[in-house]
Order: sequence, then structure tokens, then C-alpha cells
Amino acid sequence: MVDDRSVSATCLYCAGVPFASEPDFLVLHALRIKGFAEPQVIEASTQLDGDEVAKFLEVFETEGLATHRAGRVSGWVLTGDGRAEDERRAAAELDAAGARDVVSDAYRRFVALNPEVLQVCTDWQLREGAEGATVNDHRDHEYDREVIARLAALDAAAQLLCADLATVLERFDDYGPRFSTALARVQQGEKDWFTRPTIDSYHTVWFELHESMLATLGIQRGEDTA
Repeated sequence: MVDDRSVSATCLYCAGVPFASEPDFLVLHALRIKGFAEPQVIEASTQLDGDEVAKFLEVFETEGLATHRAGRVSGWVLTGDGRAEDERRAAAELDAAGARDVVSDAYRRFVALNPEVLQVCTDWQLREGAEGATVNDHRDHEYDREVIARLAALDAAAQLLCADLATVLERFDDYGPRFSTALARVQQGEKDWFTRPTIDSYHTVWFELHESMLATLGIQRGEDTA
């Protein structure tokens, strides 16, 4: 198994320093968040050198934690053991950082915001009318401006919880800027940056933040509404 170098007995958060994850865990966790990805996507996500990412992926494959799927769409994916190892490492890191209370509080706030964010994403894609829901063709600029304004209001709350997460775990420090970038591009008229799944759209980043917090706290997707 991957070692526990990321786990320290020192509570860095208590000293006001966000806990920095070990590079191997960053790669493992990026695979968990992305679900399915090629090395260059992991490189961009972790800001690690390509050779380093490749080395870790080879180790994970040897240890049965990840596998590469070839075909029309190829990429790396975690195995069941890999997902379990990611959750084990994330939990150990969380306790080593003394950050469980902060992350749990941020997660509760995320869950409260989640229905509104999902609804505003749906409203961007579909419009309710007399005939039921229809695809939003974005010709009604007033409607679009109203939906974008709602997203901006929700983003203010999202930025606060991202800032809190970044004070305790360094690996959360890019979510706030990624949300800001996606929102700015939507406000500039780049419609795809609201919900398109193949780019770093607002919805994509929201989904990945959700997945990261679930893995960190050991919560299964779907338990949020319990």
C-alpha cells in the first residue's frame, strides 16, 4: 500500500498553516475526484511534473489501486481498493491536520447550498413554460441575466466555505479561484462555462468539490439528504 508520509502528529492547522498533502496522495485523490482521467489532466489538477505523475500511476497500478483503460476513450481510473485507500488517506490526513471540525462545517454549508446551485444550473439549461420544460436557447437575455445574478449570489457563499477549507487543507485552495474564473467567463458571455461537463465550468468545479469533501469525510454520495 501507499505509505503514510502525509500523516504527521503535528497539528499544522493549530499553528495557522494549511496542511500540505503528499504528492502521491494528490495524484490518488485527483483520480478519485475526476473519476476517469489521462495523465495530463492529473498534471493540470495537481500542478505536479508529468514524470512524477507517471511514476505514481505506475505504483498505483502495481499495488492494484488504479488501472488504465484503453479504447475509444482511454484514461486512468481507481479500483475499489484505490477508492478505499483514498478515503483512508484522506481521513488520516484530516485528523493529522486537526481539520475535521472545519471541513465538517464547510460540508454542512455545502449541503445547504447544493439544491440552490443545482437548481440554478437546471434553470440555465431549461425553462419552464405553459408547455412544460423546454431547452433554454439563450435568446431571452433578461432571463439569462437573472439566472447569472442568482449564480453570482450563490458564489459569494461558496467562496466563503472554500476559503475556510483552504485554511486547513492546502489541496482545497484552488476551488475558490476556479469558481471565480468560471463565473467571470459566464458573465462575459461564454455560456458553456456555466454547466458544460467537459470543461472547468461552474458545475464541473462544484461536482468536484462535492466529491472531494465526500471522500475526505468518508461519506457516500447520496447520504447528503439523510
